[in-house]
Amino acid sequence: MAGSLVAGGVALQPSAEQVALSTNYITNFDFLNQYLPDTYEKEFERYGNRTLSGFLRMVGAEMPSNSDLIKWAEQGRLHTKYENCSTTSAAGVNTATFTVNDTLVPGTGGIAIRVGQTIHISDNAGTGANKAIVTAVNTTLGTIDVAFYEGAGLTADGAAGATVYTIFIYGSEFKKGTNGMQGSLEADDIFLENNPIILKDTYAVSGSDMAQIGWVEVTTENGASGYLWYMKSEHETRLRFDDYLETAMIEAKPAEAASGALGAGFIGSEGVFHAVENRGNVWSGGYPVDLGDWDTVIARLDKQGAIEENVIFNDRDFGFAIDDMLAAQNSYGAGGTSYGLFDNDKEMALNLGFTGFRRGYDFYKSDWKYLNDPTMRGNLTTGKVSGLLVPAGSTSVYDQILGKNAKRPFLHVRYRASQTEDRRYKTWITGSAGGATTSDLDAMEVNFLSERAVCVMGANNFVIFQG
Repeated sequence: MAGSLVAGGVALQPSAEQVALSTNYITNFDFLNQYLPDTYEKEFERYGNRTLSGFLRMVGAEMPSNSDLIKWAEQGRLHTKYENCSTTSAAGVNTATFTVNDTLVPGTGGIAIRVGQTIHISDNAGTGANKAIVTAVNTTLGTIDVAFYEGAGLTADGAAGATVYTIFIYGSEFKKGTNGMQGSLEADDIFLENNPIILKDTYAVSGSDMAQIGWVEVTTENGASGYLWYMKSEHETRLRFDDYLETAMIEAKPAEAASGALGAGFIGSEGVFHAVENRGNVWSGGYPVDLGDWDTVIARLDKQGAIEENVIFNDRDFGFAIDDMLAAQNSYGAGGTSYGLFDNDKEMALNLGFTGFRRGYDFYKSDWKYLNDPTMRGNLTTGKVSGLLVPAGSTSVYDQILGKNAKRPFLHVRYRASQTEDRRYKTWITGSAGGATTSDLDAMEVNFLSERAVCVMGANNFVIFQG
């Protein structure tokens, strides 16, 4: 029998206010009332652990940086392939001229095909393919002259100008007693950069309020407890700031030209989601729900770095979809008699979840609280992110600060620091209360500051699942 779940209201701002709350204290002082209330001494933790941070600590690392700009170089492809080529030659000709219409890498001086190289030419519509040798190259016009190895000549007619060809280099051939290859190729490096942003927060309480003892014992996720309400607020400000240190690195966006933020002097930064959306792989319209969908993801990974081990950080629905897909592969799944490597003991608790699977690559999955939390990305309809596939391990890049190649995690945070100033996580107290003696302000102000940026290296190995 199908039922329904009526959801209770979600308090999106349970206690975070900029003023003292009357609900934090007893206000009924009617001593003529003979029915005094019984009170619970300890605050009930109705939302469990409310913090969201931990993702970057699991998949990355933190390291110092001493500049306003972080730059690194990533390797380009080793081999050359063009997928948008054309010719006006008719089918059957023995020689032809092809024009490369792909967007060329700036600074390369033209196409990376040289005389004497052997190439594979195929019609993108699937009507035919040829092998040929390059006899001439015009880097200014972006054209190459080829001679076909097949006696029948060009198989796919290009005279109408509508046929699109793909060309890749597979070798070379030279006659006896001839000169060597003319021209050389430079390494195709991709230079990327990001800039840190400054994050701040503060908590203030007057000296008089610090002398107020509450009637309920309060606790926070970092283990702090006591009867002083301002201590709870200070600890929660710290926990909230810790969460923002991570979520800012996930959500940050560079300020675009003509944007209001840029006009106001803010430049933004490139967060994880922005980097993957622009330099990585995007699965839109939901998430993979069967093996055919995952085969599509795997085919894309084959074309990228082909990292052996990957972790999928998913929301709850995506995690259940993966569990259901894996359960359906069990030959007894339809009958409900077996689910994985179980003995079907009647006393055991049936585990209906999976930690991962292998299909060409190893995929491990982990629930990401940030995507489920209703005060953050949980329950979104527009701009929803269901999961993020992150490659495990590290990659080798050229670090301009060190001046040499270095191993770096695919995902890591750089914070501003020098021998005299460490801005990874700064906190200090000002005022004249709570032990502070910095001013005549009758209050205690706790200040928080960090300056950091996230570096997403090899974003082509990441997959973001949207919708």
